[in-house]
Amino acid sequence: MAEVLVLVDHVDGAVRKPTLELLTLARRIGDPVAVALGAGAEATAGVLGEHGAVKVLTSDAPEFADYLVVPKVDALQAAFETVSPAAVLVVSSAEGKEIAARLALRIGSGIITDATDLEAGAEGPVATQAVFAASYTTKSRVSKGVPVITVKPNSAPVEP
Repeated sequence: MAEVLVLVDHVDGAVRKPTLELLTLARRIGDPVAVALGAGAEATAGVLGEHGAVKVLTSDAPEFADYLVVPKVDALQAAFETVSPAAVLVVSSAEGKEIAARLALRIGSGIITDATDLEAGAEGPVATQAVFAASYTTKSRVSKGVPVITVKPNSAPVEP
C-alpha cells in the first residue's frame, strides 16, 4: 500500500485531535507516515503509532519555534522527497492551508482545501468537500501530481 504523509499538529508533544482524524482518513488510502515538527516532536511518536502511523519523522530544530511557515514547508518537502507518498494531508487551519499551498506549488501538484472525507479512487484519492455553506457536497481529485489535501477539523472520527 502507498504511504500518505500526515503533517502533525501538536503543542509541545501533545497531539491535537484533528491530526488523529487525519490518521484515520489516511489509513483509507494508504499507510500513514506522520511528520512532527517543533519542540516535543519526538514525544508524539507513541500516540501517532497508536493511531496508525507506520512511521514517524520528527525534527525539533529551533527554526520551528517561531511559528514560521517556510521552515515547515521545507521540512515537509524533504519528507515528501524521501517518502514519495500517494498524498499529503494537512489540518485545514490558516497555517495548514498556507503550508499545503506552498508545498503543492513547490512539488508541482494540485491542492484540495477543506475536505470533509477521503476515499481511495482508481486515479488517486478522492476528497469530499462541502460547498455553498454546506448546502451541497462535491467529490474532487487533483488532475496533476500528488494530491495535497487540507481536511477540516471534526470531519472524521478518531479511530485507533
